This record gives sequence, structure tokens and C-alpha cells, in this order.
Amino acid sequence: MNAPETNSATPYGTLPANATPSVRKPVSLPRLLEMHSRGEKITMLTAYDATFAAVADAAGVECILVGDSLGMVCQGLSSTVGVSLETMRYHVESVMRGLLRAQATAWLIGDLSFGTYHESKEQALRSAAVLMQAGAHMVKLEGGGWTAETVEFLVRRGIPVCAHLGLTPQTVHSLGGYRVQGKSLEAATSLKQHAHELQDAGAALLVLEMVPAALAAELTLELKHCPTIGIGAGKDTAGQVLVLHDMLGLNLGKMPKFVRNFMTGAPGVKEAMQAYVAAVKNGTFPDNAQHAW
Repeated sequence: MNAPETNSATPYGTLPANATPSVRKPVSLPRLLEMHSRGEKITMLTAYDATFAAVADAAGVECILVGDSLGMVCQGLSSTVGVSLETMRYHVESVMRGLLRAQATAWLIGDLSFGTYHESKEQALRSAAVLMQAGAHMVKLEGGGWTAETVEFLVRRGIPVCAHLGLTPQTVHSLGGYRVQGKSLEAATSLKQHAHELQDAGAALLVLEMVPAALAAELTLELKHCPTIGIGAGKDTAGQVLVLHDMLGLNLGKMPKFVRNFMTGAPGVKEAMQAYVAAVKNGTFPDNAQHAW
């Protein structure tokens, strides 16, 4: 008979039975760039609390995103627009506590919420400082064009930035809904220009959401110093990200067609996360044929 799982003691308290202290080296920006240079896919998942963050790290996820998607999956909002900076700070702190307790190594990214970086570069700095002081290693902001100047301002002050192009949920109302972006030649050209501007400004990662797989593949090859992280952008990006609840088959609305339910056939959440990591690493997720925009 197998012995029952017991909680593990750490200097930060007691871990849940299904989360074990990580033995990986801490993830850093140089390590992410090195992974990209040798062709190893980068894995990213959202997490919003201590326990799921610890389990994600134990499952091998390199990057944990405290996304403003929490507004929809945790708060029940219809979009991410209503999420406040204080809410983001709270969840970043919660996730960081979980990572500390697990002696975790994941790279932690916090979303700058709607209206917290739009007014000025100085406002963006103040907002970013809140999330960095809460434990984030990097902040993420949405949009191109005007954001390049803000990215450069933050990077010059020692704040790593992840950019986000394609479908940008904070501007979903102006985009006319959750639609694929960059389909026309004009839109694709503009998106590529913005991507290069963000790289030149110092963005260290770039999320590409719901853009044609061919466009995402082109950008992944073109951007030498800014790995792309896809979500609904095909399999040829430098890495992948999913909303935690989606990949566990939990959704209050319609599940995006580019999502795979990794809980199917998995005995538990940690195993589902491990299956996600393995599928991203070996190239079996995502499937371009599943969502050929």
C-alpha cells in the first residue's frame, strides 16, 4: 500500500501535498533568451493565488503570469477593463507568497491593468513599481505604437517589460469583440512594425494573441532579442501561454477553440500542468490546423 501524501515543510511554511519544492535553477531573462536561442519552447500559465502558483512551478512552468484575466475568471467581469491596480497588487502578492513557500523558481509577470499606464510614462512607472514591490519580476502592458516610448522609459529604469500585441483584451470594445487581429495585409504590416518598435524599445518578451499562425511565425524569426509567446497564434512562436482555468476545462463562457483541456485523462491538476508543459515542449500543442486563422 502506498503511503498517503503528506505536506512538505519549507522555510516559508507547509506546502500542499500536491506541490513539491522545485529543484530547477531560478528562471531569469538571460535563461529565457538562452532557451529561445537553442529552440526550447518557453511555457507560461496564468495563476492568481498561492497554491496554483506553487503547483504550476512544481509542474515545470517557467513563467507565471498574474493576468488581468482574473477579472473574468475570478471576479466574474465581462472583460478585463474593470480590474484595478490594487486588485493586481493583491494577486501578485498572493502568487509570490506561494512561490516563496515552494522555494519556487518561476519568472513572475504582473499585468498592468487598464488605465494604469495610459496617462503618462510617469504613471506607468508608478503603477509598475506597485507590482514590482509586490513581487513581480516583470510587468506586462498591451498595445503598440504609443506604448514603445513607455516601454523604453520603464526598461531604462530597470523594470523588465513584456509587451502584448494582436487581440488586446483591454481594448476589446474598440476592436469590436474577441476577434483575430492582423488578417489583412495592412493590419499585419502595422502589427509587425509595432512588434519591432517594442523590441527596439527594450521589451524582453512579446505576447501575440489571436493572430494568424503564419504572421506569428514570421515575427518569431524576425525578433532576435524578444521571444514571442503565443496564445491562439499557432505553434511556431517561441513559447505558449494559456489561462489556467481554460487549460483545466473551466470556463464561465465559450471556450476559445485554440484551447485544449489538459485535465482530460489527467489524475490531478499538477499532472494536467505537466501534460501542458510537455505538449508545448514537444510541439504537439498547439495544433495549427485547429485554428488556422
